[in-house]
Amino acid sequence: MQWLAPADEANLVLDHPGQVNVFLVAGALSRGGFVGDDGGPDLATLRSALSTRIQRLRALRHVPVRVGRRHAWADAPPDLAYHVRLVDRDTVPMTLERRCGELMTVPLAGNRPLWELLLVPGGNGYDAAFILRIHHAIADGMSAVALVHELFDPEEQPTPSANAATRPTGHQQGAGPERHARRIPRKVWFGLQRVLTTIGGRGVSPTMLLGERSEHRGVAFVDADLGALERRAASMGATVNDALLASVAAGFEAALRTGGEAVPTALPVSSPVALRRHGPASNQVGVMLVRLPLAVAGSDDRLRIISAQTHIEKSRAREQGTLELMRGPLGARIMNRIAHRQHVVAGFVTNVPGPAAPLRLAGAPVTAIWPVAVLAANVRLGVAALSYAGRLRCAVHFDAQHVPGTEFAAAMQDELARLVDTAPG
Repeated sequence: MQWLAPADEANLVLDHPGQVNVFLVAGALSRGGFVGDDGGPDLATLRSALSTRIQRLRALRHVPVRVGRRHAWADAPPDLAYHVRLVDRDTVPMTLERRCGELMTVPLAGNRPLWELLLVPGGNGYDAAFILRIHHAIADGMSAVALVHELFDPEEQPTPSANAATRPTGHQQGAGPERHARRIPRKVWFGLQRVLTTIGGRGVSPTMLLGERSEHRGVAFVDADLGALERRAASMGATVNDALLASVAAGFEAALRTGGEAVPTALPVSSPVALRRHGPASNQVGVMLVRLPLAVAGSDDRLRIISAQTHIEKSRAREQGTLELMRGPLGARIMNRIAHRQHVVAGFVTNVPGPAAPLRLAGAPVTAIWPVAVLAANVRLGVAALSYAGRLRCAVHFDAQHVPGTEFAAAMQDELARLVDTAPG
């Protein structure tokens, strides 16, 4: 057995009733390989194609077991008849988005390896679909993409490794001992500030965006041309992630107006930042706080304001590393106790670089991929984005009983369209 890294064990703590700590990836498939001409999947072919690969992936071959006060990984080869299966044939037909929303309230079996690959009948323009669910204890967004690279095949040419694709730029490596020594007091002070803010910060006024979540989840897919969005952002000295945050700001503004709430000048959200990969932990992300400007005259001003913030906050988050209370299970338990009443952030926004070239799953072309992120603490809406084969694919995950997520997604889509339409060249 192998002990869980502290940050990974913290993610076990965060999985409990009302909060399923699972990263979900949904994808559309077209005919070919294990998907027949009628759209029906040949599960035997799929399982056979995946079995050899899974043998090489330790993350998909073990379960957490309690040893005293800690957890260790125990080897447990997965039963592919269970882990790779069709969705329940008795369920009512539903869109892929709705099915993703419902699955975000269903925990993974704790006595099996913490993942599953579900095959979904076709509809909405695709021949078949898949839903891959991976527990956050075995993968953050970046390592989840790495697992996708291992399980899927490139359609034409090898795709760069996920670690290479997601390695942060501008990271200072090999800083001298004097510079490192000067950083320590600053990191300690900033870390103390982050802990105090996490425990008692009040950056968000009472709003429908925060509160106890219902079991009624919604998911809405949004997408944009990645190249055009990148050109538009670069023309203003911004990044694709800045453009994503700008579109999310438009979504929040529309949702608040629809819900009859006052629109604040700014709304803080939490956004993960890729750290340089090192050590055994599967979860290696920092966090930056971004105050999304809502009451602004136009898209350009919004993008400039966001870019100015992230330029500073991204470097600070990378220097600081993992959020202090997520560096081990004890801190995560403290987070659990206070999270239901936090007013530090109103939402989560995550963006992970994905495969640049199209993929195939056991010979079936993957035409689209959407990530769906966890709703944690008392937050009722989050956005996840993944670049794939020239498109930025996003999913809005929301509490459908309390938040007008459909209006949020529509406004977000409109803002991305405006940014793409004004892209140079």
